[in-house]
Amino acid sequence: MKKQGILNRELAGIFAKLGHTDQITIGDCGLPIPDGVKCIDLSYIVGKPSFDEILEVVLEDLVVERAYIAAEMKTANAEMNYVVRKSIEQITEVSHEEFKTMTSHSKVIIRTGEATPYANVILQAGVIF
Repeated sequence: MKKQGILNRELAGIFAKLGHTDQITIGDCGLPIPDGVKCIDLSYIVGKPSFDEILEVVLEDLVVERAYIAAEMKTANAEMNYVVRKSIEQITEVSHEEFKTMTSHSKVIIRTGEATPYANVILQAGVIF
């Protein structure tokens, strides 16, 4: 049994298979899930687990070279915008509509219980060297 890191067996397995430039999405409870993209739903009540809680744990486990967020996050959800920007150096803003289209390329979408607007991020895997 693992004693640290991601304990969820599905997530741990997916993360182990990620290569450079592969993408995953962490989303709020309202983010649409494209057909054909695996979704791991961690939500158990509205607000739990939170977006920032899951982002923090994922960033401890993965090398992330870039993140994509909806440009609308900056004004509609300043708190989560701050959380993402303090944790990830390279961030690209796209429209929310473009963001939703981009999620179809994710290896997995992790659904949180977050219930604030635009609390979504696409993380692009980096390399450890």
